[in-house]
Amino acid sequence: MKFYPYKRLNRPIALRVTSASLKLPDGRREHLDTSAYSIPERTVALGVAQLDDWVSARVGLSATLPPGAADPDAPWSDLRVLAVLTDGDTNVRTTVDLRQDAPGSKEWSGEIEVLRDDHVGRASLAVHAVATIDDVPGRSITETDTDWTVDVAADEPSGGLRLDVKQASFAKSAREWLRSYTDAPWVVDASGRLPLVMVNTDIEGFSDLLGGESGGIENKVHELLLSQMATDVWTAVFHSAVGDLEIEPDGSPVFPTDWRGEVLREMLPDVVPGRHVEEALRQVHRRRTGDAGWVELQTRVHYAAVRRAGASKSVAGVLRALQQMNREESA
Repeated sequence: MKFYPYKRLNRPIALRVTSASLKLPDGRREHLDTSAYSIPERTVALGVAQLDDWVSARVGLSATLPPGAADPDAPWSDLRVLAVLTDGDTNVRTTVDLRQDAPGSKEWSGEIEVLRDDHVGRASLAVHAVATIDDVPGRSITETDTDWTVDVAADEPSGGLRLDVKQASFAKSAREWLRSYTDAPWVVDASGRLPLVMVNTDIEGFSDLLGGESGGIENKVHELLLSQMATDVWTAVFHSAVGDLEIEPDGSPVFPTDWRGEVLREMLPDVVPGRHVEEALRQVHRRRTGDAGWVELQTRVHYAAVRRAGASKSVAGVLRALQQMNREESA
């Protein structure tokens, strides 16, 4: 543990990636969708667009400082929040200042440029809050506890939402709770450290199909099943998180500090569009605990889950494979 000769904040900064785009040689900008980055995996995959000639990337950032950082009576002044991208392979470091969203706000945001020629693989992205303490500028008062990874070559952000996947016979499983779901191909348990997906081996051929070893149309069906599974997981995680929120004395909900909180921050812009994530969470909490509005919100929750699971891409892949197969049979 590192010790500091001055007062610091005892909680870390929460960092999220909110957007990503590529600048092409002709000056056009290619905006990447949310499949290019994963909040649970803390990874940005800039190769998702399958473009080899991009010049630079612009990554949008949002950082939440812990309580007390911007208090008027805090023992520091001249608060700055810095995003730092470090590449150990090329020895390049890029630093940018983030902007405070509103006076006194815990939320800071901004963008960092990633020059393609400066990186060959992965770089680490962190955020630091620094301030003047005892007339000494630039002293660190808190930082992110886990770095993000920006990968200039990868075409997916480490597989998206991290899951614990297990296979078992639901009818014969030692987990007694599974016996109530013997006719389900899978079930999701979002109550643990990671979302748990239990795959039912009682359904003949299902495990082999999920393995995706067959190729052809079977491989596309495999991708479709995985996207449906991921949709179920995103939905379950969202409901698990909003159903067990810590509530402040004034009735305001508090974001979970584990990966559930990160998932909420990613999904809420689609669940309650046009609102800041803090206000969106309050609105969701009011609807869930109030007399109206919760049922109507389920379509938005499902939409947010479908987007992050990449369901549209999987459906399109199956349709293209079927069309190709039909053309071959007609030839």
